[in-house]
Amino acid sequence: MVARSGHRWLPDRVIVEYLRYTIPPAAAADFEAAYARAATALAGAPECVDYDLSRCVEDPSKYVLRIRWTSAQAHLGGFRQGPYFPPFFAEIRGYVGDIEEMRHYEPTPVAGQGGARPPTLYDWAGGHSALLRLTEVFYRQVAQDPVLAPVFREMDPRHAQHVATWLGEVLGGPADYSAGHGGHPHMIAGDLLGQGRPCFRHLGRGITEAQRRRWVTLLQDAADEAGLPADPEFRAAFAGYLEWGSRLAVLFSAPGATPNAHEPVPHWDWIKPPWQPSA
Repeated sequence: MVARSGHRWLPDRVIVEYLRYTIPPAAAADFEAAYARAATALAGAPECVDYDLSRCVEDPSKYVLRIRWTSAQAHLGGFRQGPYFPPFFAEIRGYVGDIEEMRHYEPTPVAGQGGARPPTLYDWAGGHSALLRLTEVFYRQVAQDPVLAPVFREMDPRHAQHVATWLGEVLGGPADYSAGHGGHPHMIAGDLLGQGRPCFRHLGRGITEAQRRRWVTLLQDAADEAGLPADPEFRAAFAGYLEWGSRLAVLFSAPGATPNAHEPVPHWDWIKPPWQPSA
């Protein structure tokens, strides 16, 4: 099983390996250089999710290497037995004797983000009221658009409100779409899952590439008219979601498509944190 996180697919529960080193200060530069070279192998290994090497502030001789693997077996039986391990080990072989700990850890449910992280895209956009303004402008344009009007001919009168709620959850706001509108299954299949809620369903719609492109263009125009933030970081993240989501809609709506409707609502985040000039 895998879960969508930002822009990539990750296993449901990755395994974290920690390696703790004690390196004499005189050897620190060579040690870091060796791991910089070894990292090329980690970056190429399909078993490796990500990695980082940290140096202790209070005692600069102490290092911690953190590597996230898709599983412990993928590390020990895949990476260790595969083509990327020999070049990796060749670079760091001389420091094996300096390892104080080398263990795998399983993440616990205790996790979260602190107050120093950037605001969510939802907050940066202006919250629910801004997204509702966006969808109302957009669907007003859709009703007059010769390319998209046929697709939305049977649209529920509350569709703009529902989509604003969906976008809010996707962009980091409250999970109101999952709680009150059926979540991802309803967005994909609606009444086909027997939930009794009217909505625009993707399944069987046969959305064309021309309609997808028009949808993206009109939403970007609506963002301008609705006064959503125009900074490059927000608009890049917003445009990225529109491209990703609209291309999935085309795939899901194709004849014979059988998407997994029971995935959670996707969560979208910054491509780069928002930049602000110094006060």
